[in-house]
Amino acid sequence: QVQLVESGGGLVQAGGSLRLSCAASGVSFSINRMEWYRQAPGKQRELVAGITNGGSTNYADSVKGRFTISRDNAKNTAYLQMNSLQPEDTAVYYCKIVRLATARAYWGQGTQVTVSS
Repeated sequence: QVQLVESGGGLVQAGGSLRLSCAASGVSFSINRMEWYRQAPGKQRELVAGITNGGSTNYADSVKGRFTISRDNAKNTAYLQMNSLQPEDTAVYYCKIVRLATARAYWGQGTQVTVSS
């Protein structure tokens, strides 16, 4: 059974940094994309950043230059380095992986990030 566990969230002051991790276990297949989404109260879930198995990345305009996504394929783990955090970055952050062969997606349970002004 595939499980994704996010960690690294917490409370930080504006201008601070956090590093999120997403560890996937029970994976017996090749992972294509690893992605981070976030959902703020009253808002739709939005894509923050994604990375392919080849290392290509994409970012939401709102986080470009501040957030960096990376992955360790040997550990089936994705990371999201978040710098210069702002109150508008406050949200629950979710990890998602996409299976290469079938495009089936798996989600984590989310980790709360709160940025105080």
